Amino acid sequence: MAMAEGKRTFLDNDYSDAMPLSRLRPGELGRVMVIGGGHGIRQKLFLRGLFEGSVVRMISCYGPVTVEVDRNTVSIGRGMAQKIIVRRM
Repeated sequence: MAMAEGKRTFLDNDYSDAMPLSRLRPGELGRVMVIGGGHGIRQKLFLRGLFEGSVVRMISCYGPVTVEVDRNTVSIGRGMAQKIIVRRM
């Protein structure tokens, strides 16, 4: 079965240096490459400024994951952070 035209997935591209958001260390920057999950989780993250292409700086990876994105501080659960694939900058 052919993949839908124009739809990008984690496996389609060379994301060998990509990792879940929760693996960044405090102070590190990362660019969001892929957000896994359905429309609901993607919408919640979008409303918080987290979407494909956005740049995040890890503040805390202990307990809830706290990042800075576009000069705003955002805290999300670890499960949600596991679905956000970033490339370290």
